[in-house]
Amino acid sequence: MKARVTVTLKSGVLDPQGKAIEGALRSLGVEGVASVRQGKIFDIEIEGTPDRAKAEALLKQAADRLLANTVVENYRVDVVG
Repeated sequence: MKARVTVTLKSGVLDPQGKAIEGALRSLGVEGVASVRQGKIFDIEIEGTPDRAKAEALLKQAADRLLANTVVENYRVDVVG
């Protein structure tokens, strides 16, 4: 079973890396970019064939404990199949 955990900064949290990327895009002539927020994506493959609910619970536990700093970050778990 495959899944993706997407981690993003909560709104209101400063994102200096996103601001740097935004400035770099402008300096490269990329027009129309209003703002950039950076995040992290984890593509995870789970061994065996656990049911979807168990896989999602396992990945939420992993995100809460390691993948995301839940004080300043949100995460989303998408189990693919």
